[in-house]
Amino acid sequence: MKTFLRLLLIIVISTKSFSQNAVVTNKLIYLDSMWTQSNEDNYKYTRLIEDYYADKESYVYKDFYKSGKLKFIATTLDKDIMINDGQAVSYYENGNKKHIANYVNKRKSGREFNWYENGNLKSEIDYFENKKGQIESKIINFWNPEKERIVIDGNGNYSDKSENNEEAGLLKNGLQEGLWTGKDFKRKSSFSEIYKNGKLISGVTTDSLNTKHSYSTKYVYPSPKNGIESFYSYIGKSMHIPVEARNISGKIYITFIVDEEGNLADPKVLKGVGFGIDENAIQLIKEAKKWNPGKNRGVPVRVLYKLPITIKAK
Repeated sequence: MKTFLRLLLIIVISTKSFSQNAVVTNKLIYLDSMWTQSNEDNYKYTRLIEDYYADKESYVYKDFYKSGKLKFIATTLDKDIMINDGQAVSYYENGNKKHIANYVNKRKSGREFNWYENGNLKSEIDYFENKKGQIESKIINFWNPEKERIVIDGNGNYSDKSENNEEAGLLKNGLQEGLWTGKDFKRKSSFSEIYKNGKLISGVTTDSLNTKHSYSTKYVYPSPKNGIESFYSYIGKSMHIPVEARNISGKIYITFIVDEEGNLADPKVLKGVGFGIDENAIQLIKEAKKWNPGKNRGVPVRVLYKLPITIKAK
């Protein structure tokens, strides 16, 4: 009996010791509506990166709604910069699947499946690489909320409406053709576009003030007024590297908002090199001149921009 009690005591002590020495390897991040890092007092989503503090080739991460319900799960090749690779699954807050897609080094590849919030199948879309190495897509099948298959094998009259927008037009062989129209409910705007073989020929957006904005490219990414090389030159000339860090090499990954007027705001370091260099990079972004703002269908919009800055040993 004494031997049994002694053995039980050893087990309890060992278990307690293991618990005290257990290392937490996951990392929890708070994110705001723009998917930039926030804090516990002001966030919309959370992201859990599993085994963050372990040295691995890939990491599973999960995004959650503020309610705690799972929103997204995927595998990333970098624990700080999300480079999706493999299957990724998105969920509505009610638990139903929203979409399943496959990624190859951050880019969608193969077939994507989408569902309505009630669980009914919505669409099948194929993603492929063109001759220029760019990713293109074709809508193969589409079902309306009444479960009617209105696009069959890439052909039909497409019409989709969500909480934030709606659009409709003709599909031929999975590509947009002819006149397409739609509305952005959040911005209180409408648009009309002309396509040929899936390529946008021209478009016009009418905003909430009844002002018209013409465009030939649907989405325009923000850019420095004198080009990205000029901006990197500004960073390189202005960056202060402490003497003790002259042998340091690496990359700083920084994010910031480019607002509707081209101002750079809210810079944050996702992955840094230390030695005060990260803080210097943030200051340089704050002091930078205005950029050309990003545009959505001809209208300036706020855009989250990600910038890598390379630090080389001297």
